[in-house]
Amino acid sequence: MNRLYFGDNLHVLREHVANESVDLVYLDPPFNSKRDYNLLFKTPKGHESDAQITAFEDSWHWGEQAEREYAEILRQPNTDVAELMPALRAFLGENDMMAYLVMMANRLLELHRVLKPTGSLYLHCDPTASHYLKIVLDGVFGPENFQGDIVWRRTASHVTSKRWPRIHDDILNFAKDLSRVNFNPPRVEPDAEWIEREYRHQDEHGRYMTDNLTGAGTTNGPSGQPWKGIDPKLIGQGRHWRYHPDTLDKLDAEGRIYWPSRGQYPKLKQYLHESAGAPVGDLWTDVRVIGRTSAERLGYPTQKPLALLERIIETSSNPGDVVLDPFCGCGTAVHAAQKLERRWIGIDITHLAIALIEKRLKDAFPYLDRVKPDKPAPVAPGVGEPEAPEYIRQFEVIGTPEDLDGARDLAARDKYQFQWWACSLVNAQPYQGRKKGADGGIDGLIFFQDDKGAAKKIVVSVKGGEHVGVPMIRDLAHVVKRERAEIGLFVTLAEPSAPMEVEAVKEGFYTSPATGAEFPRVQILTIKGLLDGSERARYPDLAQGGHTFKKARREQGKAEQSGLFE
Repeated sequence: MNRLYFGDNLHVLREHVANESVDLVYLDPPFNSKRDYNLLFKTPKGHESDAQITAFEDSWHWGEQAEREYAEILRQPNTDVAELMPALRAFLGENDMMAYLVMMANRLLELHRVLKPTGSLYLHCDPTASHYLKIVLDGVFGPENFQGDIVWRRTASHVTSKRWPRIHDDILNFAKDLSRVNFNPPRVEPDAEWIEREYRHQDEHGRYMTDNLTGAGTTNGPSGQPWKGIDPKLIGQGRHWRYHPDTLDKLDAEGRIYWPSRGQYPKLKQYLHESAGAPVGDLWTDVRVIGRTSAERLGYPTQKPLALLERIIETSSNPGDVVLDPFCGCGTAVHAAQKLERRWIGIDITHLAIALIEKRLKDAFPYLDRVKPDKPAPVAPGVGEPEAPEYIRQFEVIGTPEDLDGARDLAARDKYQFQWWACSLVNAQPYQGRKKGADGGIDGLIFFQDDKGAAKKIVVSVKGGEHVGVPMIRDLAHVVKRERAEIGLFVTLAEPSAPMEVEAVKEGFYTSPATGAEFPRVQILTIKGLLDGSERARYPDLAQGGHTFKKARREQGKAEQSGLFE
């Protein structure tokens, strides 16, 4: 079964992922760039400034947590890493970079543990810390298992700067065991320059290049004997024919052997039309960063191109293998794994990321979350009162609240994660971020459309405390008027009182011009009711949520892969 985990990946790896159970790890961790990355949701014209929030803070500091994880490294069994980290600490001191490397070292040790002997790891980074990360990876995997440093040219543009403009990222690739690693050499369609350079010859069958007919090493068998009067040992010291003499005769009769002028030796013809394509080296210039207007762009600040992850996954795994991304962000690795018929595990420490990935998967692969055939199809919110649909979920989300006790625990631990999670229950986008100051009584936004005019707005207020009261309903009603919204949703962990229900009813109804249906202008929704399906936000929406979230492109030609999840 495919799984999304909400939580610290160190704890998830230790508690939920077994030894040698993963075929491929891709991670794109924060680079310690000391930046806060904002995320801009899709919003209708005129509302763009409403939706910018902080997706994550890319900063690390030496403190109690770093000291604890450092002590764990010294006690674990990999003595190379245990000796390496004190040396780095002696050089760097107790600073932000050292805190970052300690965090990464502990997680890389766990990732090494869960990889199968045939598995690979790809760590996506930039020059901020790539040189230090390479040393840490040498300690964890052993320098002998280093497969390569892939340079991905993200862009061809060169921004004017006094310093060198950065146009590339590094992807460090290590094998669990280089002698056993699964590797499918990637190839691409050759360009005209490469064809002219490599396929210089031509005959009646087309363009061809020449290749050696001999291989290294000697043999006393037929392949080590002269053929057509040519001794392979004369072509190169200690060499033999790559083919049995009978095969050489057959190739020669078919015109597959190139006979050069006197003084040179025969070679094998390899035709362009038989080529699998040009081999891909460690400089990747053909995968471009996602453009601002690209249909693939979801708005996540560090989103990587799907083509980049598809190349990595196809190179180092096979259908049915398990792909793990412990910093899954907006889920590109998970998306690529699903598309390529791999099983997958995604982990992220923010509920915002988990909620976005859930939506991305449902948009791109509708069969992952489909309505049971014997149940009515879901309709737009607010149109009639159908029975709540039942879904077949072909992936699990673990770590997010599933009941009231889980919701209370999340609210007590992190009020922002609770707010983001509660917003996802009503399909609202979170409003602003934890560093924006006062939110003006708004925790989430929903945009809907029920006529040919401009999109309309719903404001969401989330309360995770144990006590709620009438003044909070009055405050929400004031926000609805101030923001010129049509509806306000009051989402509460605590049970509302009867006077609160009366106060909400006083605000009257919004009448849809599309159908004439009426919807309460202020709606009280409980976390319990949203979880068990007995409550839902009521409003009309002809756009079916298209104004609130960017939608992932639906993958074509993918039928349900029932056997993949069994």
